[in-house]
Amino acid sequence: MQLTSLDHRPLIVAAVTPLSREGSSLDGDAVAPYVAFLESHGADGVFACGTTGEGILLTLDERRAAAAAFREAVAGDLVVHAGAQTTADTCTLAAHAAEIGADAVAVIAPPYFPLDADALAAHFIAAARAASPLPFFCYAFTGRSGYPLPVEVIRRIAEQVDNLAGLKVSESPFERVEPYLDLGLPVLIGNEPLLAEGLARGAIGTVSGMASAFPDVVRAALDNPDDTATARLREVRGVMEAAGQFIAAAKHVLAMRGVPVRPDVRAPLRALTDGEASDLEAAVAGLLEPSAP
Repeated sequence: MQLTSLDHRPLIVAAVTPLSREGSSLDGDAVAPYVAFLESHGADGVFACGTTGEGILLTLDERRAAAAAFREAVAGDLVVHAGAQTTADTCTLAAHAAEIGADAVAVIAPPYFPLDADALAAHFIAAARAASPLPFFCYAFTGRSGYPLPVEVIRRIAEQVDNLAGLKVSESPFERVEPYLDLGLPVLIGNEPLLAEGLARGAIGTVSGMASAFPDVVRAALDNPDDTATARLREVRGVMEAAGQFIAAAKHVLAMRGVPVRPDVRAPLRALTDGEASDLEAAVAGLLEPSAP
């Protein structure tokens, strides 16, 4: 995996998953042109089937198919998110990522049930071993798992496996990110407006959902993380979150930029209303011009 050997800060895009038929089917034909767009706008790799990729809403077969399609298309690093509701499904997805030649596996704490330290450690250790020999990343995101991933659990994981390579941390505010930066592991920031603070404290780069539609904006902020870049990241994220449908907004912006990704999302997520789409288009027009890959 190239992340720590690049001559610049890595941008791993938390990609959307192209869907069709009102979100009921994968749209495999859209993956390659979508990846080409991302890579031509500064992406070093793709984080597949994560939060922005609707991974938790896809079946195991769909997640395997999506991961394989991204592996075929991605020239850089492919990180497959294998987080699932059960340990068995998580291990199945992690092992599949190794089989297809992914570059790393990431796992979020299982949502819904608040697991204690013993249960969490056992879950992550099993997933890391299933992913071996691939590098393994713990994914901390209280807003999606429903509870935090304690740093003491990460220490226990590190003691039990030899492939723990780093962390994807999507916590906010920054005070909730800081404890992970003290573990001595490479950290990839997930909340883009916190990038500058994270980089100043030793984070190496980002796994960015905003970059699913605006890779160039996030690339610029990584390369020059000043106050202007931070303000721009906040502005873009605000535009994307205005309707409360971040993934649908990302897919709509991709279509605006000439990428053949349909607006379809997996239920119970929903597409933008006509009014929401119009508002988004007006806001994006003031941020950057649409551009094809």
